[in-house]
Amino acid sequence: MKKTILVFTFLILALLLVFQIGKYAMVSGNLKIEMAIAIIAIVFFFVGIYINKKSLHKPEATSKEINHQKIKDLEITPREYQVLQAISEGMSNKEIADKLFLSESTIKTHVSNVLVKLNAKRRTQALQIAKAYQII
Repeated sequence: MKKTILVFTFLILALLLVFQIGKYAMVSGNLKIEMAIAIIAIVFFFVGIYINKKSLHKPEATSKEINHQKIKDLEITPREYQVLQAISEGMSNKEIADKLFLSESTIKTHVSNVLVKLNAKRRTQALQIAKAYQII
């Protein structure tokens, strides 16, 4: 976050500098308005290239294989594993119940079992642990 703020701060300062140079050059008569617009366009072109490289082309996530042995070691049942996968997709208990054709109270039981088996207090913490164990 700090890096993004610094980048945009420098970009704004660079634009202000270009505007001031352009203003001085126009007042002194050494630069035409077309030249100032061209310089600003070039600055924005390079800013766009920079932002494109930094933000849009993020490295692809490496596909990690599921550690099935760890699932067995944690004694996570297949149904609890389905619930854990649904949690990782951001589904609520009601949505999971609808998807798996179970009651919401059954889903709550599975969620609490998963939390106990992963030694987590919250669903988000369970997801972090599950990702660390490479089970989702």
